[in-house]
Amino acid sequence: MSAERAVQSIETSNPPYRRAAMKPRRGDPNDMEIGTRVRTLRLQRGWSQTELGKALNVTFQQIQKYEKGTNRISAGRLQRISEVLNVPVTFFYSGLQGSRDEQRSSDIDFRFLQTDGALRLVRAYSRIKQPKVRLQLLRLAETVAGD
Repeated sequence: MSAERAVQSIETSNPPYRRAAMKPRRGDPNDMEIGTRVRTLRLQRGWSQTELGKALNVTFQQIQKYEKGTNRISAGRLQRISEVLNVPVTFFYSGLQGSRDEQRSSDIDFRFLQTDGALRLVRAYSRIKQPKVRLQLLRLAETVAGD
């Protein structure tokens, strides 16, 4: 009996050895949130996915998968990401185990920061040196927003 037939015989005669159908893994909400935080920090620093990938020695496609939560980021890789982006590892986990309402407000903030206009606004705000001018700009934004 050939080796191929032997394997085929084992697979069909012994149920424990049958191949299970691969179910696509659904993204874990925490994986997606951590990916969102990676993306936010990357955009905040003005880096492309390719640039971050080079710093981590992975492809830009892998960075895309991390940011979308398609691929889970290992502990070692997350440590390296935190070093490259200059934030503590705890940044990626803060608020993940909080209440659902707290988590939703955190998600909204991060999604908002991913827009081009928000990043430009935050960058411009951070360059303002005079505290009084910053406060006036903050009050103006709150007034326009209806807060």
